[in-house]
Amino acid sequence: MIFAGDLDTITAQEHLLQFNFFSPDIAWAVGSHLRADAIARQAAMTFEIQIAGRTVFLTTTGNAAPGQADWIRRKRNVVMRFGRSSYAVGLQLAQEGKTIEERHGLTLADYALHGGGFPIALTGTGLIGSVIASGLAQRVDHGMVVDALATVLNRTDIPRLD
Repeated sequence: MIFAGDLDTITAQEHLLQFNFFSPDIAWAVGSHLRADAIARQAAMTFEIQIAGRTVFLTTTGNAAPGQADWIRRKRNVVMRFGRSSYAVGLQLAQEGKTIEERHGLTLADYALHGGGFPIALTGTGLIGSVIASGLAQRVDHGMVVDALATVLNRTDIPRLD
């Protein structure tokens, strides 16, 4: 299902949620926020943060499905290939009426076009990594990541998906 305005909102989020620098301590703060949010929701989830191909945060909550690890990998592949959130790439392709296979020659076995993957970008530098959530509906996974990044960046001006 395509929600009107989501792609524009996500584009604004990606533009505003950039860091001046990123460190393992920042990854810990983002990841800890995500985990606390999942626990508060009583949600079985998995979270990963990677920088330059190195995992700097990885955790699950109770009863997280083993298959979430593969969803994480596939969402990360989308973020790192396109420099966009996995939800944005999925929405863009849906609006074009194309599959990832048709448009880019990539397979669903390796690329998940579902919300929850978000780029970690440095202002003036660009993409350096990804933060990925898996376990809930795609808009919720995406929103949780945006909330965690906005909190750590102390940004109250970030538009949210309705």
